[in-house]
Amino acid sequence: MKKTIIILVLFAMFIQMNLSAQVNKEPAKTQLKAALLVIDIQNAYLPMMPEREKEVAMYYIENLISLFRSHNCPVIRIYQLDKASGAEPGNELFEYPATVPVKTDDPKIIKTYGDGFNKTDLDKVLKEKGCNTVFLCGLSAVGCVLSTWIGAQNHDYNAYMIKNAIMSPNSEYTKQVEDMFDAVTYDIIKLLLETSDNK
Repeated sequence: MKKTIIILVLFAMFIQMNLSAQVNKEPAKTQLKAALLVIDIQNAYLPMMPEREKEVAMYYIENLISLFRSHNCPVIRIYQLDKASGAEPGNELFEYPATVPVKTDDPKIIKTYGDGFNKTDLDKVLKEKGCNTVFLCGLSAVGCVLSTWIGAQNHDYNAYMIKNAIMSPNSEYTKQVEDMFDAVTYDIIKLLLETSDNK
């Protein structure tokens, strides 16, 4: 009987130590696997943006594409199909300006809704590339960028809008979206990608 009690006490101590060890363990940190979503910067829609805002945003977008490439992170092109405005494949209005350094092998998503995830392969493409985080740039801050940001959240991605790299027909609205959704700066993204490289 005495041996049985000792064994039970030792067993209880063993269980308690294991439980304590599990409670004290830090949760595993997930490594950043980022993708850049370039949204609707098509010739059909860019003229609707205020000139200064467009100049700034396009400058940042071009630099962001180079930054993500330098860290081997996917650059995903998203296009809005809209026959009424002439934005359909095969038409120059559908395309991005020639100055945007996208490549033909960058994944290309064509959407008919504001949300780039709605009835497209965007989620599948991101999963195939192992991405858990998306950074959004392009237009419109109050339309397709915002809708795609919500879609990313709904698909369990960490999603961030990029300050100075989104635009809308009203600059004040763009600023409000950047403030409300804590848009991140180029420098922060650069730091995050560099830190992720070193893991």
